[in-house]
Amino acid sequence: MSNSLMRLVRKIGEINHRYRTPRIAMSSGVKISLMALRFYLLFLVSVMVYKFVLLLK
Repeated sequence: MSNSLMRLVRKIGEINHRYRTPRIAMSSGVKISLMALRFYLLFLVSVMVYKFVLLLK
C-alpha cells in the first residue's frame, strides 16, 4: 500500500475509535426508531437490488 493510503486508513481508524461510544444519551424510543429506520433502509436497498436484477434478465 502507498503511504497516503496507509495514512488514510489510520485516520479512519482514529475517527472510528473516537466516536465508538456515543456522547449523548438516547431514550429507548429513539433507539427503537433508529433500528426501525435501519431495517427500512435495508429493505429499500434490497428491493432496489431485486429490481435491478430483474431488469438485467
